[in-house]
Amino acid sequence: MWHRLPRMVLSFSVSPVLYLVAFGLGLGKHITIHGRPYLEFLIPGLVAASSMMQGFGINVEINVARFYMRVFEEIQAAPVSNLAYVLGEILAGVSRAFLSVSIILFITALARVSFSYGPAFWAGVFLNSFIFAALGVTSAMLIKSHADQALVSNFIITPMAFLGGTFFPVGNMPGPVQIILKTLPLTHASRLIRQAAYGQKILWNDLGILVALAGASLLLAYWSVDKARD
Repeated sequence: MWHRLPRMVLSFSVSPVLYLVAFGLGLGKHITIHGRPYLEFLIPGLVAASSMMQGFGINVEINVARFYMRVFEEIQAAPVSNLAYVLGEILAGVSRAFLSVSIILFITALARVSFSYGPAFWAGVFLNSFIFAALGVTSAMLIKSHADQALVSNFIITPMAFLGGTFFPVGNMPGPVQIILKTLPLTHASRLIRQAAYGQKILWNDLGILVALAGASLLLAYWSVDKARD
């Protein structure tokens, strides 16, 4: 990451800038949600979506390491525990996520939009990126080709990025759709991050759900690596 940092910074900057300009300044310039400018609603959603996508994006690097560089085969022969390998890959995904979030917050500062960045805000970012980095490890271990990996991103991750309370309030959707959207991890992460950014009292059930999902996703990633080694 250190050697590729300039390219990563440029790559991670493109989508946030486009979303902020197109949705925040263009479409939502005169729109308010819950008494706040749409831009203030959008930015925490972008933080949640970006931390999810960059965390999950570790699966691409794992696939390259497995299928082309044969790194996973060397790890199999080395005295490295499954837990150490899983945590290493997950924290690499979390690091990518924090880098992308830092870029968004830098752009936010340039736009002179201020938020509260307390412990709850960063806890939301960490748990969200941890969950999806763990799911990225799981998918990389279970899926056998890049084409199948792209299907997972196109049919699961990308729709979740738009429907998980990032670009519009989940409460605006019909009742049955709300029930489905409230089962998504990103919905809880978006709400927790947004409430923390606003300086509001957070809903502890969102934090509890994310902690439970982080534990479950870690176990799932551990199982998938153990299965791949067999």
